[in-house]
Amino acid sequence: MSTSGGNKAIIAALGANLGIAVTKFIAWAFSGSSSMLAEGVHSLADSGNQLLLLLGGRKAKKAADAEHPFGYGRERYVYAFVVSIILFSVGGVFSLYEGVEKLREPHPLEVPWLPVLVLAISLALEGFSLRTAIRESRPSKGNQSWPSFVRRAKAPELPVVLLEDTAALLGLSFAMIGVVLTWITGDGVFDAIGTLAIGLLLVAVAVILGIETKSLLVGEGASADDVAKIRSAITSGPEVETIIHMKTLYLGPDELMVGVKIAMPGRTVLSDVASAINAVEGRIRAAVPIARVIYVEPDVWVRPGAVEPPTDAIVIRAAD
Repeated sequence: MSTSGGNKAIIAALGANLGIAVTKFIAWAFSGSSSMLAEGVHSLADSGNQLLLLLGGRKAKKAADAEHPFGYGRERYVYAFVVSIILFSVGGVFSLYEGVEKLREPHPLEVPWLPVLVLAISLALEGFSLRTAIRESRPSKGNQSWPSFVRRAKAPELPVVLLEDTAALLGLSFAMIGVVLTWITGDGVFDAIGTLAIGLLLVAVAVILGIETKSLLVGEGASADDVAKIRSAITSGPEVETIIHMKTLYLGPDELMVGVKIAMPGRTVLSDVASAINAVEGRIRAAVPIARVIYVEPDVWVRPGAVEPPTDAIVIRAAD
């Protein structure tokens, strides 16, 4: 994912949510609709989330130092995880609380047409924000399904915005249904049910975001496709007999670390070992450009039952 594409989607969502939040709170103040209050808090939480994503992207650009020798790329994962916590606590839990309170003391809406108008405008603005996020996500999505893209994306910004905007559209739909039914029947219970539906939706989205970003924080390896490319690049030259083992790890959305132990002929001289390692690193970077941190360990592969290499060979032994 390009950083500019992610930022464009975040800024579009931020502008939409700030404007929507103000109008929702105004509509709540005049109508007394709990659905409007829940949606106002939802939009306010989303606005804070987008600011956090922008801040995380900026902090991730800091250069590596002695305390963080692999850089600050994972800052983006940390802030995305904080977003899921805020969405759960501020948006979801508050909406559930407000819905329960409204169920206990339901009352009809005072200015019913106002929240309907605000919700209609909000649906249009959120639709524009989601359209922007979808357009910016398509180059990174490729042939994957949208659920697969959200699950497997290593850059968290676009999946977060996609989930937030989708949840916002569903939440607005729940609020519209609750407000319209309350307007028609005069029974505030429908408004309360809409508020509870919004709360449950936000909690569900927050849990999904939390699970996905936790996995990135713990550390994920390269995709199966990239692993295949790296293996092919390593073994495509004459220097390498086989790969003994290999591990990969994302240091950030745009930086992959590769550690590999390769088997080389037992009588390879040290100068040729250095040249071979440089060649292997070059092929890996050409095959997978985000593989920026590469460690190659040469060794001699001795199969079980095989004769040990001669003592005058250049051999670097390590536990497999």
